[in-house]
Amino acid sequence: MVAVVENARLRTIDVQRRFDRAAAKFDDADFVHAVTRDGLLHRLEPMLVEPGIVIDLGSATGAACRHLSRRFGRSRVVAIDLSLFMLRQLRHRQSRFSKTAAVQANATALPLKDQSVAVIFANLLLPWIDDPAALFREVARVLKKGGLLLFSTLGPDSLLELRKAWESVDTAAHVNRFLDMHDIGDAAVHAGLRDPVLDVDRLTVTYADPAAVFRDLTAAGARNCLRQRPRSLVGKAQFASMKKALADASNGDVIRLELELVYGHCWGSGPLATPTEYRVDAGQIGRRR
Repeated sequence: MVAVVENARLRTIDVQRRFDRAAAKFDDADFVHAVTRDGLLHRLEPMLVEPGIVIDLGSATGAACRHLSRRFGRSRVVAIDLSLFMLRQLRHRQSRFSKTAAVQANATALPLKDQSVAVIFANLLLPWIDDPAALFREVARVLKKGGLLLFSTLGPDSLLELRKAWESVDTAAHVNRFLDMHDIGDAAVHAGLRDPVLDVDRLTVTYADPAAVFRDLTAAGARNCLRQRPRSLVGKAQFASMKKALADASNGDVIRLELELVYGHCWGSGPLATPTEYRVDAGQIGRRR
């Protein structure tokens, strides 16, 4: 559960390694992914999209693929993920009659033709993308005109409790700062996507103790992948102080972490203009009198 932070970028190779290690037990710890997945599927129900290729982008173990296959019965579902080990889990869980394809690729460099995709479903992918603008440009490139991008991510109010606990013991980069929904919408529009719609929900996750927090983060692959993270191990005394600060900040006998869940969708606008090409709606051209 991380995203872009000011003055600190993600290391893509570290993201891949985290998820490779988490793949075998990911489904046991992906309850936040399950919540946002259900939220996206609910928002998808009234959408009208022509059949074609449907991409589960950042698919992890492919939990959304069977839902997408049912929703788009005449379409081909393709799971794309950076982690080969996640895709192996998908293959292991598939029936031999499944038509879902699995492709290992970076979401900002998709091995897909221009305007070839009808739907892109991206559940909690954005927090793991080093350059969100590049992701939206790539989505705009492969999405057909009228094609749908449906995504979820985390907002800037997420994991504030954990960030403050770390800030009480040092000034290093431990927890990412998540993008504001307005910045996400602007990035989508600048990439050439149209009519972005975003909404926000809240989720409170409770834990019995700090150790349980870090067990879940590790199992979900959501540990520190920032370029500016400390290269040496955090000392035992420092880590204990952080855990105490986290526990002391909670009211009662449980630790509460707040997540700001951001849901959004936007539409493909067809072939993108080159820097020297300008497009004008013919209906906006006036008549010379």
